Amino acid sequence: MTNITTLRPSGRDLGKGFTVQRLLPAAQRQSVGPFLFFDHFGPINVSPQNDVRPHPHIGLATVTYLFEGAIMHRDSVGSVQRIEPGAINWMSAGTGIVHSERMPPDPAGRPRRAHGLQLWTALPRAHEEGNPSFTHTPAATLPAITVGDVRIRVLIGRAFGAESPVATLAQTLYLDIELPADTELSIPPLAPERGLYSVDGGFRVEGSAFDPQTMAVLATGTTVRVAAETPARLILVGGEPLDAQRFIWWNFVSSRRERIAEAADLWERQQMPRIAGETEWIPLPEQCFA
Repeated sequence: MTNITTLRPSGRDLGKGFTVQRLLPAAQRQSVGPFLFFDHFGPINVSPQNDVRPHPHIGLATVTYLFEGAIMHRDSVGSVQRIEPGAINWMSAGTGIVHSERMPPDPAGRPRRAHGLQLWTALPRAHEEGNPSFTHTPAATLPAITVGDVRIRVLIGRAFGAESPVATLAQTLYLDIELPADTELSIPPLAPERGLYSVDGGFRVEGSAFDPQTMAVLATGTTVRVAAETPARLILVGGEPLDAQRFIWWNFVSSRRERIAEAADLWERQQMPRIAGETEWIPLPEQCFA
């Protein structure tokens, strides 16, 4: 099918054997709607060595969604939240936030798994320097609907007559779609930009085949037929296009290059907010921001 861009993942080793599949940003495009970072991790067994120590963000919102496992989130605005499958966890960095993601203190000897998505959205330019915040939306409060035989959870935004309670600053779409074998779903133009990603199975868009863990960026304004010969879990993301180019370096996002340099300097001098009870921190990368 024409007018579909295919994004394929690149494996990124985050250290100590923890590898993610990264779809965004990509050479073909920086973003899909407000989403400019898309990491799929797991399913893998994890240990405390995979804890993510305190690190900073500016200008973006992280969106964490788990299929399996648990994460203990702590941040510099005082949030302490156990993140579990099915919930949406939205952390708005604004002027600057620091957070850690560690394994919760579950019973020793029990296998610990990790499988999920971590996405970033760019904050609109008018809100890039807003106050940092964290919001946890429990799984039970997110609408789950069926369209034919297809089960859809509306994580963020509006779709198929349902609306998520998650508040955003720009049009944002995030759906979790469970497509049974030999079924079809028509996806209308729910947002100006849309990307359809397969977590675990191949799928077809208007007859064109896509491999698992690839993203099909759909043409604007089109209704497309999506089908699968075997069960597939699909993620649909999208929304309004970015309101300006974004500069991305390490964990920082901004529409102004100089703002990233300022944030890097603050972190280097440990002048950004701290997390109560945390003493560790991740240093800046050796490669400087240019």
